[in-house]
This record gives sequence, C-alpha cells and structure tokens, in this order.
Amino acid sequence: MKKLLVVGLMMSGLVAFGQVKKDTLNKEYKLEVAPYKDKTEKKQKPNPLSKKGQVFVFFGWNRGAFSNSDIHFTGNGYDFQLNNVQARDKPTKFGIVYFDPSWFTVTQYNFRIGYFIKDNLALVLGIDHMKYVMKQDQTVDFSGTISDPKYAAMVHNGQVNLADTEFLTFEHTDGLNYENLGLEKYKNLIHKKNIDLVWSYGAGIGVMFPKSNVRLFGNERSDRFHVAGMGTDLRTSLNMVFWKNWMIRAEAKAGYINMWDIKTTLNNKPDKARQDFVFGQVLAGVGYTFNTKKYN
Repeated sequence: MKKLLVVGLMMSGLVAFGQVKKDTLNKEYKLEVAPYKDKTEKKQKPNPLSKKGQVFVFFGWNRGAFSNSDIHFTGNGYDFQLNNVQARDKPTKFGIVYFDPSWFTVTQYNFRIGYFIKDNLALVLGIDHMKYVMKQDQTVDFSGTISDPKYAAMVHNGQVNLADTEFLTFEHTDGLNYENLGLEKYKNLIHKKNIDLVWSYGAGIGVMFPKSNVRLFGNERSDRFHVAGMGTDLRTSLNMVFWKNWMIRAEAKAGYINMWDIKTTLNNKPDKARQDFVFGQVLAGVGYTFNTKKYN
C-alpha cells in the first residue's frame, strides 16, 4: 500500500512539473512580429497647380481686341455722344523692351499671383495692362450739343470726321489697366515625371485704373491714373509645368468693361467721358510654382 502511495505521489509530481515547464517555455519563446517599415520610401511632392496651400506667380504679354462703343462727353459748353467708335490695341514692337525690367510697363503685359484655397481651386490676383487706341481715320455718328462754334462746325449731317485729330484724340495707353480678383478651377490632364499639363477655367471681377490720354477740342491732354470704372471676365488657360516648378501659360479671356469716369482734362474740372465695351484677350508667358504644402 505504501508503495502504491509513493508511486502515485511521484506521478502527480511529474505531471505538475511538466505543466510548469510547458508554461515556462510558452512564456520564454513567445515572439512578437513588428510591422515592416521601408526606410527607403521617399516623400513625394504634390502635383503642381493642384494642392491647397500652393502658390504660383506669372508674367506674360497680351494682344487685345475691343468692340465698338458709344463714348459720351460732358463738360463746360458741351454734352454729346460719338456712336460706334472703333478702337484697337497698341502692341510694342518686339525687342529687348520685352525682357528689360526697367521697361516692362511699356509693353502690353499681364501679372498673376495665385493661391490654392482648396485642392484644385485657386484665388488669383491679376493686373491686365492692355492698351486701347481709338482709330483716328474714321467718321462717326454724332448726337448732342457743342457751344464752341469752331468745333460745332466740324459736325456735318450728324457725323464728325476724326481723321485730322483736331476734334479728338482718345487713348488708354498707359494703359487700360484691369486690376482683378479671380477664382479659377484647375484640372491635371497629363502627369509625368518631369512634365504636367494643367487646364484651368474661371471668372474675375475688378476695377479699371487707366491712365487715359485724351485731348478734346485742343485742350491740354489729360494723362493721369485714376479709378474710372469696373470690369468682369471669363477666362481659361493651359499650363505646362516642367520639373514641378517652371510654368509656361497660355490664356484666353473675354469680358465687359464699363468706365463712367474717364478724365478728359488735365485739371480737376468736371469734364469727363463714359463708355462701355466688350473685350477679348489672348496672352502667354512664364511662371513659377511654389509647393508650399508639406509633402505627403
């Protein structure tokens, strides 16, 4: 009986020892697998002209076209309107003037600075320095009154010939400045390693700040900057971006300009003119994008 009891105790001890050994082994040899991180992975720049926080700047040159307009003149001794007056732009002959910073305002130029307020949506501040020149060799319809007999005599059968420049010269050549704020939507069409093609479209609104060169009835020429009215436009552009930063931009826009306070005399007399017309513009130039958003 004693032998059986001893054998039973020995067997129970072996079982307990085996359980402890097994638990110890499980605790000692349990392995945890950590997720693998590729230390060679590089952060990528966001696509140009697409991400919130990005900025771009642009400078270029334009050609413009203008619809016929009615120009109404008022002042001491006259109140009349010239109907369907034709005008054109005045591009500077191509040369070093287009690249010399000290002469850049001589050309018909455009400047833009844009900030992406959302992905693919930019707020764009711009200056369109166009030039508007009334065509001198034209005869236009006249309505109204002129008290000075010399200039009243130049009106024949309800028309006046402007060719000799004595009656009127009329320009916005320093220039027809449209200072505008626009909202533009951008869409990436092509995305390659070193080149992107981006399309945009949008609209803008702003003030007209011309330096109008007007000489009416032989008076001293008006030639000073002033806020003359407002403008609005629709625009679209193609942007070719190289190496993530350098940009070539081509843009087309159409808009409406209404100027109700065009100065026609040099001093502060109440003499003024007003006109409104539709304009079209094409422009091209170069720019640079700043990827200010942190890398993904």
